[in-house]
Amino acid sequence: MRHLPAPSLSFLCDMELTVEKAHLPGTTPIGTRRIIRVTGGSLRGEKLNAEVIPGGDDWITVREDGTIIQDVRILLETTDKELIMMTYRGIRTGDAEVLKRLDNNEEVDPDAYYFRTSPIFETASEKYDWLNRRIFVSRGIRLPGKVNYSIYTVE
Repeated sequence: MRHLPAPSLSFLCDMELTVEKAHLPGTTPIGTRRIIRVTGGSLRGEKLNAEVIPGGDDWITVREDGTIIQDVRILLETTDKELIMMTYRGIRTGDAEVLKRLDNNEEVDPDAYYFRTSPIFETASEKYDWLNRRIFVSRGIRLPGKVNYSIYTVE
């Protein structure tokens, strides 16, 4: 069987999201749920610059070990007024002490925990149609009141 080389990554943009305090529906058969409203933010890169339209949500499932599974949907408006839908699933995990500090809205060194997502973009825009046809990954950092990501295209 032929072994192919690993894909490379190229930087797409940095994204910052501002968020509200979590709504806590409680523990369901799936896990402990948190719903966090996205109140705004922006994406900045050479090929993609956009503002986050307030109103998206992060539907989080917290596993028994404290690992967070994200399910996020947001709407972007580019600087040239095109609309792009963005969804992503992600995982944030680490040692119990680190996860507790993150839950307390403390700033923690991003090398102390694992925080990755897999964004999917969807748009009717001809200019940004290339986003519909690529795979992306990101690395995140949780900061007090916001979340930052660096998003990369898988080449």
